[in-house]
Amino acid sequence: MKPFRKLLKHKIICLSIIFVTFIYVNNSSTFTKKSAEKPILLAHRGLAQTFPMEGITGETNTARRIYEPEHPYLENTIASMEAAFRLGADIVEFDIQLTQDGKFAVFHDATLDYRTDGAGRTREYTMEALKTLDIGYGYTADCGKTYPFRGKGIGLMPTLDEVLDYFEGQAFLIHIKSNDPEEGELLAQYLQNIPQSRLDRLIVYGGDEPIDRLKQNLPNLRVMSKRTMKKALISYMLVGWSGYVPDSMKNTYLHLPQKYAQVLWGWPHRLIKRMDNANSLFIVVAGDGKWSEGFDNIEDLNQIPLSYTGGIWTNRIDRIGPTVKGESMK
Repeated sequence: MKPFRKLLKHKIICLSIIFVTFIYVNNSSTFTKKSAEKPILLAHRGLAQTFPMEGITGETNTARRIYEPEHPYLENTIASMEAAFRLGADIVEFDIQLTQDGKFAVFHDATLDYRTDGAGRTREYTMEALKTLDIGYGYTADCGKTYPFRGKGIGLMPTLDEVLDYFEGQAFLIHIKSNDPEEGELLAQYLQNIPQSRLDRLIVYGGDEPIDRLKQNLPNLRVMSKRTMKKALISYMLVGWSGYVPDSMKNTYLHLPQKYAQVLWGWPHRLIKRMDNANSLFIVVAGDGKWSEGFDNIEDLNQIPLSYTGGIWTNRIDRIGPTVKGESMK
C-alpha cells in the first residue's frame, strides 16, 4: 500500500503543479503580445467643471464647490461634448432626466435648485420650460462671492435628441440617474426607433430597475447596473481562470476602480482582449469608484499598466487627452 500511496501523492502533486501552471500561463499578461493601440478615453460629462471629492455625499451641491475655472465649459452641454471629442475622447458620458412631457433632458440633477435659476424637481418641468433656465447659475468657486457662469448657460440644456443628432457618428455612455423602471421603458421605446448602427455606439448604465427594463426590450444593447455588474464579476471570478468568458460578461459594459480590476483573471492585457472579443467595454476609474473619480492628471496615468488598451475614465480630458492620444503612454 505504501508504494501506491506514494505514487498517488506524486500524481496529485504533479497534477496540482500542472493546474497552477496552466492558470498562470493562461492569465498572465507576460505572455501576451503588447498592442500598439492606445487606451479608450471616456470623458465624464464631456469637459466639465471639477471639484474636490473630499467629504461629498449624495446630497452635496457640487456646483457650489468647483475649482477656479480653467475653461468655459459646463457639463452635459453640446459645447462641452464637442470639446471633449476634439481633445481626444473616444466616448462621452452624459446624464439624462425624464421631463414632465416624457422627453429626456441631458442634465445631472433630479432637482434644479443646485445648478440653475429654477427650483423643484427636474421631472416636474416640460422640456420647453427647462430650455429657458440658466444652467450655469449656481456655479461658484468662492462660496458664493462670485458666480462666473451666471447668464452664460441660458438655453444650454440639450435634449437627448439634440445630442444624438448633433454627434451622429460618436459613441456615448448614457447615465439614467434614477431607479425608476418607467425611465428604462421610455428610453427603450426611444432607442428602438434609431438605426442599429447608431445603437451599436451607445451604452446605458443606471439603476437596477430601469436597466432591467431596458435590457428586456433591447437585449443586444450594452448596459450596466449594480446587479448586472455583480453577476458578471462573480461569474467571471468562478470560471475566468480557464479563459472562458461567461454570458454575463458578453455584450456588456463594466467599470471598476483599478485596485479591484487588477484582481480579475487576466488583468490587464488578457482581460481586455477577452472583453474585446466578447463585444464588451471595460473602463477603469480612480479611487473607490463611488463618486466618479477619474484619472485627471498626467501623473495619474502612472497608475495605468504599460500598453493598456482598455478604457480610462477621466473628468479632465483636456489634461490627459492630448498626451494619451498624441503619443504612446510611457
